[in-house]
Amino acid sequence: MYQAKYIPKKSLGNMQKAMCGAVAVEFALLLIPMLMLALGAAEFGRALYQYNTLVKATRDSVRHLSHLNPTGTGYSQAQTEAKCLAVYGNTGCTGQALAPGLTTGLVSINPINTTTAVGTAITLVEVKITGYTFNFLLDPRTFLGGGDTSITFGDIRATMRQS
Repeated sequence: MYQAKYIPKKSLGNMQKAMCGAVAVEFALLLIPMLMLALGAAEFGRALYQYNTLVKATRDSVRHLSHLNPTGTGYSQAQTEAKCLAVYGNTGCTGQALAPGLTTGLVSINPINTTTAVGTAITLVEVKITGYTFNFLLDPRTFLGGGDTSITFGDIRATMRQS
């Protein structure tokens, strides 16, 4: 029959003392990669949030221009308002920019004259944000001795038909 070995209490205490330092070392070894993963996920989420903000600002700006006639009076003022709407979220160019580093110089408005398949002319307007740079706050790659401190988003554009 199987019999359990008797282990004196004194040896259990010594074993616990010996294992106490091992747990701290294991925790330290796991903390570094876990911290890097957490920082990477946070920065990725922040980049997605800023990109989404730019997409929605571009859409709102082109929507502002879509109900206007491009040959009508006051269209150049409406274009200025649309740029302000893309950057500041209002047509008065007041307040803080929707994303850090976003300026009206990064916003371009392009009218597009085209025809449909049946030959009728339509006018489209495109608002585009070009060259926006996202800056990392805590990029985990810097702990490894490499990596960029910023990334430049591709062109963010929205196009709608004008009346």
